[in-house]
Amino acid sequence: MKTMRLFPLELKRLLQSRLTWLTMALTVLSPVLGLVLYKPATSTTMLSMYLANPAIAGGVAGAILFGLLTIFELDRACRSRVDILTDAVVSPLTTALTRLLALLTAAVLTVGLTMLVWLPISTGLIGSVFTGANYVLAYLLFMGLALPLGILTAAAAYQFTRRADLSIVLFIAFCALSLTVWAAEWQLCWLNPCVWALSDDFSNFRVFRSVAWMRFTWLLTLAGVWTFSYLCIRQYGKDVFGSLARSVRRLYRPVIALALLACSGTAYAAQPFIDHSNPDLTVMSFYEIPYAEGVTFVRRTAQVFPDTDAGTVTGRASYQFQNTSGQEQSVSFGINPGYAISNVKANGADVPFTVSDYQEYNEALLEVTIPAEEDVELTMEYSGFPQESLPTMQGGKELSGEYLCLENSALSPRVMNVMPGEAGYPAEIEITLPENMLAIPFGSSEAKVVAKHEDGTRTWRYEQNGAGGILYAGDYIREDIEAGGMTIALPEEDRSYLSKGYMEDQIVALLGGRTAEELCLGDISTGASNDIQRATQIARKMVASYGMSERIGTVCFDSGHEEVFIGRTMAQGRSYSETVAAEIDEEIKRVVGEAGARCRHLLETHRAQLDAVANYLLQHETMEREEFVAVFDQPDAQKAEQPTDLPAEKQEPSL
Repeated sequence: MKTMRLFPLELKRLLQSRLTWLTMALTVLSPVLGLVLYKPATSTTMLSMYLANPAIAGGVAGAILFGLLTIFELDRACRSRVDILTDAVVSPLTTALTRLLALLTAAVLTVGLTMLVWLPISTGLIGSVFTGANYVLAYLLFMGLALPLGILTAAAAYQFTRRADLSIVLFIAFCALSLTVWAAEWQLCWLNPCVWALSDDFSNFRVFRSVAWMRFTWLLTLAGVWTFSYLCIRQYGKDVFGSLARSVRRLYRPVIALALLACSGTAYAAQPFIDHSNPDLTVMSFYEIPYAEGVTFVRRTAQVFPDTDAGTVTGRASYQFQNTSGQEQSVSFGINPGYAISNVKANGADVPFTVSDYQEYNEALLEVTIPAEEDVELTMEYSGFPQESLPTMQGGKELSGEYLCLENSALSPRVMNVMPGEAGYPAEIEITLPENMLAIPFGSSEAKVVAKHEDGTRTWRYEQNGAGGILYAGDYIREDIEAGGMTIALPEEDRSYLSKGYMEDQIVALLGGRTAEELCLGDISTGASNDIQRATQIARKMVASYGMSERIGTVCFDSGHEEVFIGRTMAQGRSYSETVAAEIDEEIKRVVGEAGARCRHLLETHRAQLDAVANYLLQHETMEREEFVAVFDQPDAQKAEQPTDLPAEKQEPSL
């Protein structure tokens, strides 16, 4: 009660100090450092440059300024030599707590002023991608929670040492650790949150959640340290140990300190968002697991229920196998390390399973023993936070009300050591999403709504054929667009494996449109942009993933995650040097360039056929296989003169 009576007086005195207002003014202005000097979020997105960087810079500068102000204020009584008098009137413990509350209140006021000042500036700099939610969360998490951390750290240093000079040295050293030695470990960056990028459109909530977890972990830690230092405040002329012995007589005080530290340690160890168990990205032992003898894959089904508000996933998966070995077999799955596996059954009976503590490429190893029965249906349930391997990577696993991305083992456990059946790895996925979200599976059939529920959610269903899968969802608006022209290649045979020659032919075919424009029109357009993108992707896979480059060698530099969405390429983790990256880029350019030269030679050699096909398409818009083959069956003299008779019975455009 005495603390609350003294608090208004202490706050009034603090706000009457010129030093306080100077500290507040410098803190309000400090985000400008993020625009010109301190740029930890090195991505070139608008939110990274004009929101993340200013907010983080404001948090770093503000925490340091308020930390120094805290030391000055706590040492004020000693400097004026009135500490003996004030301690006789008011308990030093009460005084320390009152000053802490006043400093925290001043910090809150400063953050509020900063947000008001920088709101119109941020709106003007960022423009259309600016949102109120991103602005508030960025300044509250990146800056707002940094100032209390600085105050607690500085106050604890002074209360332990009772010396301003030594406290300043300890405080600055602790700040320097966060900015230098600990900068590579995101959970230890108490002062400067590790934020590589903020997406301009979405994908920010995973970053915000991880930063919030780290901030609150450090709040618990430093609050616990401050509470211990609070017990060491000098009382009645006693030294630090005598004061500590007197303070712990009230048992609740050390209990609170121990509880805060215990909670902070638990939070540090149990953070649910980031998997940092395997920093060595060169290890690939999971790929060496032997295949289960006599076991083949039949089908997989999964029902996935993401909670976009909490950022968690609950799911049920069913796998059908054929076990012709006549004995029990161990089946391996790759699962997201943030998921807990439960209720594993084979043909309705519980079966033993183990989950490894070791992870590779953001996957843990789930091993299940299936019975010696020919037809086996394995079911399991899983739930938790889908973890990511990098705390700041954009375009990764994300769950929010605006955007969802679940890939591979984050969608459902991935089969690892079972051979595919005749149909490959067929799967049926059902996912229940909020009403405003449109599901877009990548590399799969189109998702369709199969159920609408009373709570406003909808269940989407789609088919895929693969050990994993990638699903995007968001509040998108879907529109059909017209392309300047496209070629659809129908497979003549099932291809489980692609040869180097086949992939080179694919690149040549994709470059046909752009090369034809150059030959026939003497100019180029944007119509071939998608073809060029696909050709480049194939070339990159040949060089960086499949070891098809003599210069680079038989080495895989791909992490195994597809770079298929906004921000993914930018944030893709890389375990090789800039020199190797430059060589890879040169090889990709060589492969595409050679394919382009080959394409040009083919079109120049068969210019008559090219003109015939072009004339036919001008009149009929589409050209099926039979008509295309007929071009090459005609005498050369007729190819360009009779384009509309190929064949005579096909005069109407086909769809």
